[in-house]
Amino acid sequence: MLTENLYQPFEVSYQELTESPVSAHKHTFFELVYILDGTGRQCINQNTFDYRGGHLFLLTPEDCHSFQVSSTTRFFFVRFQEVYLSDGYKSDDWVRRIEFIFLNATHTPGCILHNQSDKALMRALMDGLMKEYVNQELYHREVITQIIHTVLMIVARNLALKLPEKIQKQSAETTILQIIRHIQSGIYQPESLRAEQIASRFGLSVNYLSEYFKKHTGETLQQYIIGYKMKLVEARLLHSDLRINEIADELQFTDESHLNRLFRKYRGMSPTEFRKKRA
Repeated sequence: MLTENLYQPFEVSYQELTESPVSAHKHTFFELVYILDGTGRQCINQNTFDYRGGHLFLLTPEDCHSFQVSSTTRFFFVRFQEVYLSDGYKSDDWVRRIEFIFLNATHTPGCILHNQSDKALMRALMDGLMKEYVNQELYHREVITQIIHTVLMIVARNLALKLPEKIQKQSAETTILQIIRHIQSGIYQPESLRAEQIASRFGLSVNYLSEYFKKHTGETLQQYIIGYKMKLVEARLLHSDLRINEIADELQFTDESHLNRLFRKYRGMSPTEFRKKRA
């Protein structure tokens, strides 16, 4: 079964499908799927639910899901890592609870919007996200970030309505999610990303760590680390004025030539060429 990975804290995307089914797959991240319009069936962990415009689904890491499209459907996706939840909200006590709610909610098939007034509000927010995503006007990334913050708060409010009154606070993280968060948080400290260090931290042997990581992500540990770094390099090339040697220094490459060599290997062009092409 295909496993998808995410190499940045969050991303948004849009897709329109006619009658082709979306094959079953898993993620190593959270995904919100909003149905702009269309009909069909959602399958999550072998349970099914009819969907229509205005429905919002939350998919958690390791959920197995697919969509069977009945009529042309426009999907809008908001994908985010757990590190985005924990690092993005440190200044607000209420929003810090989002991580706990997301990790402890019982996820069953069906729209997660239970508060009627939130359904109209969510539609307006998703329309705003679509506009910013398509038009990409000045400061569109900053606007998208703020809208996503609001979307997550509304999602958390609706999830909280379904939580048991006396829920025991316990970690819902699997070891693989802890490892991925460790990599993302320690991406600027290469020493902490050595297989020996990670294996020791999580009480695994180095050989088992390699097998375990590939089994759950479809990639080797080194492939994931490099892929994550390449996404960070891309973000800096597109959204900053940093010179190549400054990016190499920040992301702990040996030197500029090391970054150039790896980037060309994985992206088929030099960082300079990528920046000019995407400018």
